[in-house]
Amino acid sequence: MAVISLLNQKGGVGKTTLALHIATVLASRGCVLLVDADPQGSALDWTAQRTTDTAFPVVGLPKPTLHRELEALGEHYDWVVVDGPPRVSTLAKSAVAASDLVLIPVQPSPFDLWAAQEILDILEECSAIREGIRARFVVNRLVVGTQLAEEIGEVLKDFRVPALRTVIRNRTEYAKALRTGRTAVETAPASAAAQDFLSLANEILAIMEETQHAVS
Repeated sequence: MAVISLLNQKGGVGKTTLALHIATVLASRGCVLLVDADPQGSALDWTAQRTTDTAFPVVGLPKPTLHRELEALGEHYDWVVVDGPPRVSTLAKSAVAASDLVLIPVQPSPFDLWAAQEILDILEECSAIREGIRARFVVNRLVVGTQLAEEIGEVLKDFRVPALRTVIRNRTEYAKALRTGRTAVETAPASAAAQDFLSLANEILAIMEETQHAVS
């Protein structure tokens, strides 16, 4: 079982959208569990809109004991994707402590980058207790051609955590699909929106494979 958490102390950065799409892609390659650790329960709300079964189960666990409960909860899965909480440090710490890979979504906005520093501090604290936690920034909702889009890559270089090469662009397909309890990977599998997440998942899996090789 590999645990992938999406965390940023700022709300509205697209954690749930990313978590649902990543889980959908991974579910085509193995067994996935999505854990909704956000007290708002957005991922659970998403499942309630579906008219068909999901490719993966979604369970709510917005508890600071997440890191202790996740091992038993996810023992029969290849990947556990955690949709993390905003602004709740005890829950965020628990999610980090449970993770093999922490993805930090950021929009091309200084507010998102300032908030990300809090997660980096939590990462450093948890890494002193549990070795091997990896972290990556994920640029989300990128509007191509804007000055912020051009600058975000350079700004992220100043942080000690690298950014994934794949960026998720601002596309209407995501919102349209989520409103019906689906993802763009399901509604438009050949679209650029779906291809972005296929690329993102491939990059995530490559990082997880590197981690496994390092441990072995």
